Amino acid sequence: MLDGRRDSPPITIALAKGALLPEAIQCLQQVGIDFSRFLDPGNRLLRIESPTRLNGQRYEALLVRTHDVPVYVEYGQAQLGIVGYDILRERYAGSEARVAHLLDLQFGHCRMSVALPQDSPYRSAAQLPAHARVASKFVGCAREYFDRLDLPVELISLHGSVELAPLTGMADAIVDLVATGRTLRENGLIERDCLFESTARLIAHPISYRVNQQPIRELVTQIRERWLGSLLAGG
Repeated sequence: MLDGRRDSPPITIALAKGALLPEAIQCLQQVGIDFSRFLDPGNRLLRIESPTRLNGQRYEALLVRTHDVPVYVEYGQAQLGIVGYDILRERYAGSEARVAHLLDLQFGHCRMSVALPQDSPYRSAAQLPAHARVASKFVGCAREYFDRLDLPVELISLHGSVELAPLTGMADAIVDLVATGRTLRENGLIERDCLFESTARLIAHPISYRVNQQPIRELVTQIRERWLGSLLAGG
């Protein structure tokens, strides 16, 4: 008897363009789902179906901007998504998350941090004066952090290189993602405080998870055993 899922609609996974994409694809390849076509330099498609299946279940992927991954999942256009924890924190800063967090995939390691100019008289965020100016692409995360410090600051929302803000005198500090810290050092900044660590996460639309519980649980189990298992084994 054929598996009933062979003719069922595909489960859709939202994947983020950029730094997380190669490892997200590698993670899914380890469990038999292949979206490597997205890595083809000549590819212009934003929606593809895996030529392979997992336990008879079809899977397709949407290639979207990083900040849009939880949006597609939240609104049900994708049943699953792979996105950085930093994006989830920013999306749902000050509110309840509308997506289910299934797995920490243990790649894309970075941290959200406060950085100050090397010549700043302050050595931590807590030492900044009231109403200091702080530039960030993650103003929600920054606001939560400074609220916890009970320190009122003026938050400046930027979409480009926030390192320029202190260099031009527009801001006293920045809140940004840090991996190696090289960009900060090259621009005369020092990482002073870590807000939180970030890695890639597998998320799901809560209702879609209940509707597709068996195939999604099978996917989670396979990722845990094959992908996370290989990482723990040093593979």
